[in-house]
Amino acid sequence: MGTPEIALPSAEELVASGENLVAVVTQPDRPKGRGRVCEACAVKEWALLNNLSVLQPEKVRTPEFLEQIKKLAPDLIVVHAFGQILPKTLLGVPKFGVINVHASLLPKYRGAAPAQWAILNGDLETGVTIMQMEENLDTGPILLQQAVPLEDSDTAGTLLKKLSELGRELLLSAVEGIKAGTMRPVAQDPRKATLAPPIKKEQGRINWQEGAELISRKTRAFNPWPGVCLGEGSCLIKVWKAEPAEGQGEPGVILEAHKKWIEVACGKGSLRITELQPAGKKRMSAEAFLAGRKLKPGDTWSG
Repeated sequence: MGTPEIALPSAEELVASGENLVAVVTQPDRPKGRGRVCEACAVKEWALLNNLSVLQPEKVRTPEFLEQIKKLAPDLIVVHAFGQILPKTLLGVPKFGVINVHASLLPKYRGAAPAQWAILNGDLETGVTIMQMEENLDTGPILLQQAVPLEDSDTAGTLLKKLSELGRELLLSAVEGIKAGTMRPVAQDPRKATLAPPIKKEQGRINWQEGAELISRKTRAFNPWPGVCLGEGSCLIKVWKAEPAEGQGEPGVILEAHKKWIEVACGKGSLRITELQPAGKKRMSAEAFLAGRKLKPGDTWSG
């Protein structure tokens, strides 16, 4: 059970290891792009290419879907970035239960956006947990877990890709352990639990009153979605790459329009922007952006 591209390594590993996937469950096709044309998700496209049965329930809680799963009689259900919470009635169907590939070191960052929050909070490491699923959100016992360092260059996109590859390795070990009867689940410590709620589009609006370190982390945590935006209402400019500096000034005021960067004062320190994207245009360097715009120190860049 999975939906986006980051779930593919887990699915591919199951097939490559010789497991019999009786079905692939993914989200219904959704409208995308300016034309709002319905498109299949990455997992569905992969499943069809591999001649696998695909189920796309609008809701997994319906009696009809539960009956479909019961007829398939799976020994195990593997979940990776599926997008719906599974009810207790479904969790009890497989002989060996349901396991989940989660992109954090549980119990830290339970929820939908663990990689994004790890970057936002400036963590030095994160990792992957294979857990036995329960009805509550990411509270189940841990089967396997492995940490990886969080690099300063990591965006949410690159980090999730890295963690999905690690998840592929851990998943295979977990499945082999379940079949051999050697897995020893370890209960999570609820006292150490933190949450990673879904990211909202409005969180990408730049507030120059914030510190430069935080704004810089946002440019990585919100890449590729929703991006970090300048402008009120519609997004006028997206900031894709920036780094903190030590400049001082009134928040939102341009300190320097260098050919390599645009430096803007923040609530603490300053932000050097090196890659941006005006609305309706491609990403460009600060140098290319400045070639067509007269920005100078003292200008206020509120949006």
